[in-house]
Amino acid sequence: MPNDQPTRPAPLDPPMVPFAVAGLIAWAVVGLVLLVFFRGWLTEHDHENWLWTCLAGFLWGFPGLAVMLRHDANRRRRRAS
Repeated sequence: MPNDQPTRPAPLDPPMVPFAVAGLIAWAVVGLVLLVFFRGWLTEHDHENWLWTCLAGFLWGFPGLAVMLRHDANRRRRRAS
């Protein structure tokens, strides 16, 4: 029985900045939709913390974006060498 193993495919290494930007946009859009259209409902049902969660997700996206910018710079450097 031959020991021929199929070659492994190269690991995926996509650019990550678009994912970080999409996350920032998603948190911002959800927060704005809740603020504009559902503020009364959130107040009536004592769910104002949802707005704070959206704000936290948006703000935590900036350090994530910085990390992904550095990752993509390293990725470009790896591929250039």
